[in-house]
Amino acid sequence: MTGEAAAPRPGAGSPLGAALVCAGCGHRVADGLAFAARCPAAVPGDDVDHVLRRVLDLGALGFPTGGEPETFVRYRTLLRAWHVARAAGWTDRRFADLARRLDDAIAEVDGRGFRETPFEPSPALAAATGLGSGAVWVKDETRNVSGSHKARHLAGLMLELLVADEVSPGSSGGTLAIASCGNAALAAAVVARAARRQLEVFVPVWADAAVVARLRDLGARVVACPRVPGEPGDPTFGRLRAAVASGAVPFTCQGSESGLAIEGGQTLGDEMVARLARTAADGPAVALDAVVVQVGGGALASAVAAAFAEARALGAVGREPRLYAVQAAGCAPLERAWRAVRARADEVGVPAALEHARRHR
Repeated sequence: MTGEAAAPRPGAGSPLGAALVCAGCGHRVADGLAFAARCPAAVPGDDVDHVLRRVLDLGALGFPTGGEPETFVRYRTLLRAWHVARAAGWTDRRFADLARRLDDAIAEVDGRGFRETPFEPSPALAAATGLGSGAVWVKDETRNVSGSHKARHLAGLMLELLVADEVSPGSSGGTLAIASCGNAALAAAVVARAARRQLEVFVPVWADAAVVARLRDLGARVVACPRVPGEPGDPTFGRLRAAVASGAVPFTCQGSESGLAIEGGQTLGDEMVARLARTAADGPAVALDAVVVQVGGGALASAVAAAFAEARALGAVGREPRLYAVQAAGCAPLERAWRAVRARADEVGVPAALEHARRHR
């Protein structure tokens, strides 16, 4: 059985101990709002990237050291959903049981639930890069639910929805929606099927037939989105935004559409911190100098960076590693954005460039 974790005390200006703050405009979501995907203060066309960030009262918490095998049970106190549930009168055990039931349901759908994925030294890679033995560690996500890290983001988001459904019926919205034709869509379909929620997946007309078939097998409604002449941007993303405007829930790994997707991904960083701490049992504890993360929009890198920042604040690591975000040359929006900020800094100075980046990230 899961032991009782301490109840959160009021902190960080929030009686929940877990506030939602927009990184773009600074708006703080009302504590009484059980679920929020995007910033309520966002105005269409305001040219600000309203990304909600979960901010914990870390002074009231410790880094989780429990031995529960289920990832979202072990790291539950770092989830906003746990704080919302506790503020609504739930016991710690009730939330843990909910997280365990979701994990069991996911295992029924996908053949496995969420467990700590391997994070171990890679002697071959260390040798290939000219570094010493034990100098390079690799986090292997190929054995995660649905075969990638994407389901981590979405399982955390699903727990937020499930808690919101119970503490404030009707607050979690209607049909789930995502624009993807790859790992994110498959992950969303697995988690949605496990939670018995309807999912609508917007895909390009050229989506892989095997992926589309698997999505349909999982009960998702797949919508092919041809490009309309003169239509700007990605037509699948445009359809997603339209669906959300009509009441759908953005069940996506994109932080700009659903900021709480980041905290589920943070469990990957939490596992890295916990694994490094265990090295102390065999000798000096290993500390990372740098973390190299492959990124698309940056949700995974944001999640890993946030996990290490919180771990440092909680005393679980002595320092945060440098983070390197890596993108393919043919598809590198984050790299292009970084170069634009650097160019802006050369033009108007660093403070003004950073403020511009903050408002438009």
